[in-house]
Amino acid sequence: MTSHRSAPRRRLPGSPFNVPEVAPPPLESFVLQDMVSHDTYGLGSVIGVEEGVAVLVDFGAHTRRITAPYPKLFKL
Repeated sequence: MTSHRSAPRRRLPGSPFNVPEVAPPPLESFVLQDMVSHDTYGLGSVIGVEEGVAVLVDFGAHTRRITAPYPKLFKL
């Protein structure tokens, strides 16, 4: 039995799937002692940075590690 390799499927010009990929927005960068606001935890201060991975934030009563991307974390 022979196997036939088919050519890659060609998308039609009017296809809704023929949309170029959009690059994700760049990650916001944080440095030590940045004041931040989080939608759930409130106001805090950055006490640790793992570049492109996570930030460690002191919110007063507790400390949280917020992983990237940071959708609810805003620099003040």
